[in-house]
Amino acid sequence: MAEDTDALVAMTRILSPHCRVTRMSSGALIADWRRTRFLGMATADIQKFTDGSAEERAELVTSLMHAGCATARPREHSDTEVGLWLRGVHLLIRTMGFGRVLRLLSLAAPEYARADTPSAEDVARLKRAVTSHSRSSWLVNDDCKAEAVTAFVLLRRRGLKAVLHVGVREHPFAVHTWTSSADMCIPDADPHGHTFAPVLSIDGGGQ
Repeated sequence: MAEDTDALVAMTRILSPHCRVTRMSSGALIADWRRTRFLGMATADIQKFTDGSAEERAELVTSLMHAGCATARPREHSDTEVGLWLRGVHLLIRTMGFGRVLRLLSLAAPEYARADTPSAEDVARLKRAVTSHSRSSWLVNDDCKAEAVTAFVLLRRRGLKAVLHVGVREHPFAVHTWTSSADMCIPDADPHGHTFAPVLSIDGGGQ
């Protein structure tokens, strides 16, 4: 029963605001109130939203998009938007504290049913933008926390998989933060060749 509920919740996250989903004995019924029509889905298809592969979820989402019940994934953020997010996150961390910002991730980067693996090109492009803005801004000045949180939020808001890590080094003691996605890290997980052991990892929704 709990698994069925999780699947319905996951499916609801990708539906358009004018659509409502209701559990049925054989699956679920999606009510599209904008067009005054209904769409039925089998239990097996609903379960794919939590247990299926990225390809299976993508196929189901595409079907819902064609039916007008789901919207397309948000577009890639422009270079200018990345810079604005980076400076905004940096100011938020300085005013509220890093710990409080981490607790707000459930609002800024909600867990998304379509958490697909991004391409290496997408992540590399984002890393270049984040790194460039961080190094050129006197305000941010290579702040790894701001870089990592910005990358995590922007990837998650596009429905892409990302994990935020906070690591420590003992000798000499230091703390470092980075986001990993598509086998890449933003910023680098081992700056200047120093290895940091992860003590906290957030993979979605601030959980």
